[in-house]
Order: sequence, then C-alpha cells, then structure tokens
Amino acid sequence: MNNIGDSARRWALIILVHVIVVAAWHFFVVLGDVPLYVMPTPGQTIMAIFGEYNWLHNTMITTREVFGGYALAVVVGVSLAVLFSWNTTVSEFLMPLVVSLNMIPKVAMGPIFIVWFDYGLGPNIIIAFMISFLPILITTTRGLLEVEPELLDLVKSLKGSRWQIFTKIQLPGSLPYIFSGMKVAVVLAVAGAIVGEFIGSEEGLGYLMQQVQVDLDTPAMFMAVLLITLIGVSLYGIVILLERIFVKSDARMENAA
Repeated sequence: MNNIGDSARRWALIILVHVIVVAAWHFFVVLGDVPLYVMPTPGQTIMAIFGEYNWLHNTMITTREVFGGYALAVVVGVSLAVLFSWNTTVSEFLMPLVVSLNMIPKVAMGPIFIVWFDYGLGPNIIIAFMISFLPILITTTRGLLEVEPELLDLVKSLKGSRWQIFTKIQLPGSLPYIFSGMKVAVVLAVAGAIVGEFIGSEEGLGYLMQQVQVDLDTPAMFMAVLLITLIGVSLYGIVILLERIFVKSDARMENAA
C-alpha cells in the first residue's frame, strides 16, 4: 500500500508541475501581449493539430526513426560491451577506435549517408544510432567489469563457467549501469533523428518544422516540438518501466547471497 501511495503522490506531483508550466506559458503570452508569430498560447498550439499538415504520418515517421535508431544502439552497444568485458585485448584495440569514430560530427555525415542510402528512414536511423549508442557502450562495459573480486573468485572456485559468471553475476549486477546509459541515450536518439530530418528528409516532424518555418506558422512549429517531446517521453517511460521490472535494489548482493 505504501508503494501505491508513493507512486500516486509522485504522479500527482508530475502532473501538477506540468499544469503549472502550461498555465505560466498561457499567462505569459496573454498578459505580455506576445504576437502569435513569436509564441502562441497552449490553446493555439493544440489547434494547429487540425491544420492542413499530415501530423499522424509525420509523427509515425519520426517515431520509427527514433525507436529504430535507439533499438539498434541498445543491441550494438550491449553486444560490444559484452565482447569488451570478455576480451580486454579486443577492448584495448577497438574502444579508442569507437570513441574516435563517435567524435565525427554527425551533421557532417548526414550528406554522406544521403549519397550512400538516399533519402528515407535509413540515414536518419543511422544518425540516431550513431549519436546514442556510445553512452550505452560505456556504461554497460563499466557495469560488466564492476564485479567484486571476492565474488568472482568464489564462483570460479566452484567451477563456474564463463557463461554462468556472466548470467548470474555480471549481467544482473550491470543492469543499473545499462539502464543509466539507456536513459541518456533516449535524448540523444531523439536529437539524432531530428538532425537527420533537418539535413535531408522529405517527411517527419523535423522536416515539417522546416516547412512551416517558411510561413512563420509558429503554432505548427510548437506543435511539432510537443509531438517530438511526446515521442521522447514515451520512449523514456518504456525504459523506466523496464528498469523497474528487471533491476533489483541491489542485484549483486542478492546474487552473492
């Protein structure tokens, strides 16, 4: 019952904060007599959804890019981290290369991806992946290597295999690290997809923002920003839910016991 009560209070606080922000936004525009082309009210922003723009289609395109790039980042990041934790030689050889490649400006790579893959989902998913996978790789690698030596020696003395050490000790203990990287990567995946749409795309919310900017349709620009935010919040919420399902309060201590 206490957990339910705490959860209810937490959600009530979250909703209250958002209501206060929206109310402050409304009164700032109305009382400050802010022109529509500078900043619309929340109501005017919502009304933009009924405009001529194909909101549903463009929202689905951006959602696919964000979720696709993010999923690829999780798979590649965790897989490389497992490889690096099992073989330090490979880690010492490849990790500097991975970091160096990640330093390449993604905006500069956008036109190259368009030449290679043409317009569409592919280049934007790749950009979202490239921007978001490094935090997952770094935090997962650290988590897999943060194993108490005494616990590791105990499992080895009991003739535990590498796979048993990984599944019973390393993986459960590294889950908090993995989800920490995954939460950071959500923001980066959203940014990567939008950057890709800015560089070269013919659909998506980022592309739509550029189109409405020409007409100074500020309510539509704000609506696109809100929908992009909703995509990111939805993905972040899924990650939080998975973290609560799979991460124990102290995974390593439970396995040690």
